Amino acid sequence: MNRTLVVTNDFPPRQGGIQTFVAALLARRPPESLVVLASDHPGSAEHDAGLPYPVVRAPTGMLLPTPAVARTAARLAGDHGCRTAFFGAAAPLGLLAPALRRAGVEHLVGATHGHETGWVALPGARSMMRRIAAGLDVLTYISEYTHGRLAPALADRVAMAQLSPGVDVEAFTPRADGAAVRARYGLGDAPVVVCVSRLVPRKGQDVLVEAWPRVVDRHPSARLLLVGGGPSEAALRRAVAARGLGESVVLTGGVAAPDLPAHYAAGDVFAMPCRTRRGGLDVEGLGMVFLEAAACGKPVVAGTSGGAPETVQEGVTGHVVDPRSPAAVARVLTGLLDDPQRARAMGAAGRRWVEERWSWATVAATFDRLLDP
Repeated sequence: MNRTLVVTNDFPPRQGGIQTFVAALLARRPPESLVVLASDHPGSAEHDAGLPYPVVRAPTGMLLPTPAVARTAARLAGDHGCRTAFFGAAAPLGLLAPALRRAGVEHLVGATHGHETGWVALPGARSMMRRIAAGLDVLTYISEYTHGRLAPALADRVAMAQLSPGVDVEAFTPRADGAAVRARYGLGDAPVVVCVSRLVPRKGQDVLVEAWPRVVDRHPSARLLLVGGGPSEAALRRAVAARGLGESVVLTGGVAAPDLPAHYAAGDVFAMPCRTRRGGLDVEGLGMVFLEAAACGKPVVAGTSGGAPETVQEGVTGHVVDPRSPAAVARVLTGLLDDPQRARAMGAAGRRWVEERWSWATVAATFDRLLDP
């Protein structure tokens, strides 16, 4: 069997979207085909003991492409007979590719996740990304948007293939029960617009708050549920208070990952009007929250940033809206709240689309083809 050496900084128990992505991909590979080299984090030993494949932890919180790490990776590849290597994030660890080739690795795949689109816009980082690409056989991208940003700088150096994150359609499901969440926040049977995301300017929760008075003018009982924590929380709370929205806007703070399906289920409509900032350096690579919401049977309202529109079938599973226009956001939200039957039909269509296109089963099959060409 072809064994794969996985080299990654992004691996549980460290939390984050890339960590979840990498772990989910590996969970769907034959365990005897894997060996992982990862950085160390509190709780690593306990976590790794429950895995069916070996994990070697370097004694550092951040793996870098140093000579020592190169020697460790090459030794693991040789000891385990690895003919394939996968970099959970191609930059910067993809710089280890030449050392792995010398150790007998024949096929190298590196993943990108969205932030690299900003790197290729900067001369120094672009040069590093080109070096990395030249050492790989395949570089993956998560959306057509990120491909469009990366390809002009990198496609002459490496083959590129889409490998998007997947959705756990068994966890994120229309069967998820939001009743306890509604009870916790006193939402009752009110129509609820929910946003699940880190509270940062790019995600557009401030635009939702600015749009909300227009929504409650038409739907006085409606509630806005902002799920998540982050650096914008204090400013959002001030904005809610300044607009007199304390009775109709709820900020939950951070929510543990296992509790997220119930929070999606508490809403009737999902909305995150994400916008691109900092001259294109702060952009939504894809937007998994839209797909998780759709998997839960909710119509979605997305902003135009980056790859976010790729998560919506316009007019079928939801709408893409100008994220810089609170009036436009309010019109789309009130339209969905005006017609619950249409909203439910969009949610059902979204669920079908996620099962067909975005489930982990589909993504894992793509990953298999990339590792075993």
